[in-house]
Amino acid sequence: MTTAQPDESQARVEVLGNIGPNWFASVMGTGIVATAAASLPVHVPGLRGFAEVVWVIAALLLAVLIVVVGGHWVRHPTVARSHARNPQMAHFYGAAPMALMTVGSGALLVGRDLIGERVAVDLAWVLWTAGTVGGLFTAVSIPFLMFTQYNVEPDAAFGGWLMPVVPPMVSAASGALLIPHMAPGTGRETMLYGCYAMFGLSLVASLLIVAMIWNRLTHYGTSGTARVPTLWIVLGPLGQSITAAGLLGASAAPAVDSEIAAGMRVFGILYGVPVWGFAVLWIALAASLTVRTLRRGMPFALTWWSLTFPVGTFVTGTTQLALHTHLPAFKIAAAIAYVALLFTWVLVALRTARGSLRGNLFQPPPSTGPVKAYKDPAR
Repeated sequence: MTTAQPDESQARVEVLGNIGPNWFASVMGTGIVATAAASLPVHVPGLRGFAEVVWVIAALLLAVLIVVVGGHWVRHPTVARSHARNPQMAHFYGAAPMALMTVGSGALLVGRDLIGERVAVDLAWVLWTAGTVGGLFTAVSIPFLMFTQYNVEPDAAFGGWLMPVVPPMVSAASGALLIPHMAPGTGRETMLYGCYAMFGLSLVASLLIVAMIWNRLTHYGTSGTARVPTLWIVLGPLGQSITAAGLLGASAAPAVDSEIAAGMRVFGILYGVPVWGFAVLWIALAASLTVRTLRRGMPFALTWWSLTFPVGTFVTGTTQLALHTHLPAFKIAAAIAYVALLFTWVLVALRTARGSLRGNLFQPPPSTGPVKAYKDPAR
């Protein structure tokens, strides 16, 4: 009896020792529910209060994960470093910067009613700065490791490859919300153009990766596993870029000359509408592939959070198009997409809670061996 207790205690410690950066996707997926609700172009009674509650949950979850993951690095440095060497897990280091900025944007859009304008702005600046620095680091370091160390198979491209390069796009959208809170002058103008630079950095890198994912799906098919939901991550840079283009165009007037600001507003529409069309196409494809895999017994995993944040960015992007074009069609589309976001968030959150209580989600990440893609039209 006495010898079993240390073993049981050690087992619990080892379970927590497997916490990885992919857990921050739950903060992203929860925070976007609040920020999308705050800017939704339709009025729904009680939606504002709901957004405040969800934002508090996201903020608390972020604080808990920072403590847990920080403790993980202190108590289990070998396991933590192994995540960076895992070609599947390493890409999800991009989730942490995006989680920070999602909560920071929520502070400006929702949290100011709870913590006050000044505190909300200061919190948003801190989280944006930390998230931007972290996101620029992942955008360089993870591709560098792919180019120099990881063994990448021809059929290896998956949605997770986008995670390290999307944070600068989130920085662009979140930074646009901070521009009105800056003093007039060179600093504000620099912030605007810096956000556009991060917009381009993330957009071009994302398009390259999306092309590789399309190529993999065409030639090899899907993996047929819990990795299939990561196909929804493609929607993330699409929706977030539409959101960023719209927010930057709306925030340009106090930062640059009126003619340039007008062009930036027009760009938000000329860029946003065509990309929105491709996003709708991708939703149809990703939904079909996800349903197909579910019918074949896709297990639950943290990758299911890929169904939340990307859909949320589609909601915020559609909202920006509704605000800029004033078309009822975009308002209706934003409302429908938000209902879908709520459904998936509740489903994934409940499954995550159940898996956490059972300990299933604290298992070690998959081995560094490749996940093979295949086509199976007969099934």
